[in-house]
Amino acid sequence: MSGSQQRRYQDVAAELRDLIRAEGLRPGDRLLTERQIALRLDVGRSLVRDAIIMLEVEGLVQVRQGSGIYLMEQASGTTVAVDDIGPFELLEARMVIESAVAGLAAATVTKADITAMRDALDQERRNIEAGSDDYSGDQRFHLLIAEATQNGVLVSTITDLWERRRHSRMWAQLHSRIFDHAYRSRWLDDHQEILDALRARDSQRARKAMSDHIGNVSATLMQLSDPDDPSFDGYLFSTARARQAL
Repeated sequence: MSGSQQRRYQDVAAELRDLIRAEGLRPGDRLLTERQIALRLDVGRSLVRDAIIMLEVEGLVQVRQGSGIYLMEQASGTTVAVDDIGPFELLEARMVIESAVAGLAAATVTKADITAMRDALDQERRNIEAGSDDYSGDQRFHLLIAEATQNGVLVSTITDLWERRRHSRMWAQLHSRIFDHAYRSRWLDDHQEILDALRARDSQRARKAMSDHIGNVSATLMQLSDPDDPSFDGYLFSTARARQAL
């Protein structure tokens, strides 16, 4: 991978490796918290989270929920695929692209599209009530919005984003740290707001509803997968900076 193709979170991961060496950390030592790393490297919290997930997949660090990040005895030798995407990098891209797609779909959506989207939400609701890990209703709803634009390039783009999520080892690693799934009901409410905006053919409202939804997803995953004790260093990371990092 050339330097121009290097993902920003991979640069942060490299800086973290340098920091580990510079600090002389030994296996079992606790690293700085994500907030402290973000301040020290002057990067957003989401970039640090993606970098930590990458190092966790590679076996260099271990994340202990509510305790922190610890250096492992040795790396496992596992590497992250060059075409993998950090979960929060992916969510940022989805926020930009899917918000625009929702705005366009509001101008072109048909009654049949609305009916199909309603069915997708019913499927999502049934999966949540059954306690199922099936996210197919969620994915189908987002793909139906893209299909409502009647633009094949946008449909392919959204499909590719979701496929990247489905095959991402980093996304799977993030979700392995999340045990509270009550957030899915809140996301279903977000989907209903998006559907209502599309049904009203209100492009501005649809764009905002989609942006708010993916922002909520990012914020929720950031909170639920936080490896640090929130009381340990919360004062180091202001609310304004946290919002900027998402």
